[in-house]
Amino acid sequence: MNPLSSQRRVRVLLADDHGVVRQGFRLLLARYPDIEVIAEASNGREALDLCVQLAPDVVILDVAMPEMNGVEATRLIRQNCPTTNVLVLTMHKDAIYLRECLRAGARGYLLKDSIDKDLIDAVRAVARGEGFLSPAVSATVLDDYQKHVTNPLDLITGRERQVLQMLAQGKTSKDIASELNISVYTVDAHRSRILKKLGLRSIGDLVRFAMQNGLA
Repeated sequence: MNPLSSQRRVRVLLADDHGVVRQGFRLLLARYPDIEVIAEASNGREALDLCVQLAPDVVILDVAMPEMNGVEATRLIRQNCPTTNVLVLTMHKDAIYLRECLRAGARGYLLKDSIDKDLIDAVRAVARGEGFLSPAVSATVLDDYQKHVTNPLDLITGRERQVLQMLAQGKTSKDIASELNISVYTVDAHRSRILKKLGLRSIGDLVRFAMQNGLA
């Protein structure tokens, strides 16, 4: 069953300076009854103007466009059209492009070479206000974030923080699994990820880290 079949259609604005590319996107999206392309733009400024006029649910835009690039267009769309979420399409895997687009307010970042596989999932996710990144850039996001993060604790998830605190308190994997209602295997996987993310080598290092950060 289509996840959005019981809801109104997702209203999409396409923004790319190549008409043939826009036509390809339109044909692909037209296969899905829960998605409706309501307008097209050939540059960033036109995309902004149409967003203000039409308030689409999602604007799909290229990073490299004339008159106003995708990063600036994203920033202004988010400022002026708070109900519109932005899905960026690009050929660029570089961290700098990704970082700037996300900083500008984009909810999704999709590589053009994965469009056939991921475009529909990306549109639906972004329409719900969720994030979507091409699998090929996920590692780039983590690497870039780790380089710029200021608090090491920001690297770990809430569940990983729970496991870290319990390990620092001397609890065994079995104890933690029972308390959190997860498997011992899952606890061990969390521990491995915590050590890797924090650059630690042993449980002793982990305990010292937890104490230094007020978690034990």
